[in-house]
Amino acid sequence: MLVATALVGKYFASAGALQNAKHGRPAAAVNVVPVELADVPVTVSAIGTVTPIDSATVHAQLSGNVFSVLFREGQMVKEGQVIVQIDPRPYQLALASAKASLAKDEATLGTARLDLARYQKLAAQDSVARQTLDTQIATVKQDEAAVAADRAAIGTAQLNLAYTAVKSPFAGRIGLKQVSVGTYATASDTNGVAVVTRTDPIDVEFSVPQAQLAAIRARAGSPAGLPVTVLDQDNRTSLAQGQFSTFDNQIDTTTGTVKAKARIPNPSGPGHDGGVLFPNQFVNVSMLVDTLHQVPVVPTSAVRHGSPGDFVFVVQPDKTVKLVVVKTGPSDGVKIALLEGVAKGQVVVSEGADGLADGSAVRLPGSSKNGSGQQKQHQAAQ
Repeated sequence: MLVATALVGKYFASAGALQNAKHGRPAAAVNVVPVELADVPVTVSAIGTVTPIDSATVHAQLSGNVFSVLFREGQMVKEGQVIVQIDPRPYQLALASAKASLAKDEATLGTARLDLARYQKLAAQDSVARQTLDTQIATVKQDEAAVAADRAAIGTAQLNLAYTAVKSPFAGRIGLKQVSVGTYATASDTNGVAVVTRTDPIDVEFSVPQAQLAAIRARAGSPAGLPVTVLDQDNRTSLAQGQFSTFDNQIDTTTGTVKAKARIPNPSGPGHDGGVLFPNQFVNVSMLVDTLHQVPVVPTSAVRHGSPGDFVFVVQPDKTVKLVVVKTGPSDGVKIALLEGVAKGQVVVSEGADGLADGSAVRLPGSSKNGSGQQKQHQAAQ
């Protein structure tokens, strides 16, 4: 690889020098920057969808007329908060009836127990038939069963009465109402009374290439985890930050990617009650996978692409440029890491490289057209 690179460089150097000499081209004005060392983050970028952890269509659990709607559409509700009140009067009457039945059967049971006590004394004196005693024992057991059934009926009536107050199953944002006062609600209503969605925390789902699966899994197990940044649709403004949560259990064979999920805190704030992230919102996701420490970096505009691959023009002491093939690394959009080919302190062309060839003469910023002052500028850049 090194031999091939050297041959390519030698070829471009001789070709560029001959071409410049043939056409008598003046030195090209360029901007230059020194190669610096910096920490470069290795990130995975993807398009994600905001997904609530919980989203429930709240249904009435019994039938009845809607007495009142106790929420404002779009408001934040608490767990257990009453959002709709069903007419409780039929269920209050059912509860009263069950309590009356219990009182009646308890009185009957009390009488049967007194009779049983009398028969037991008479049986001890052999003054009553054994069959009469056995019959009274059975009567007491029947009355005890009736009392137990009445108590269960009371429990059912109390539960039904409680169900007339339709409550939010968890804290979150409630959607548009599906019922109005006077509506006859039933448990079989498809739309329910409203939809409640948990908004804090919230998840973001996105896909990552399967080639990065091993690296992400290795880092995900560390105590620090993998930081995830959620950006807006324009990929400019950071909306929220969280942590990588988990992968799906299989790879999508049609795309070669695996679904991933990040858990994002999404508290309410000024101007965004319920959090800045909204369920089903499309966002951009940037997940920090690793960090390359103190590697050579240059502006992305300095890296050129051609038949030899990725390369940069390195300024030489004689005010010519040398084409150097490089191995590029991660980029943040402004600067890019160069893993091979250059070293700290070398000066590369950042602007004005169009039309340059290996061996071309260049004029550095601040230099006169005839080349005076180029040496000083080059030394300052180094």
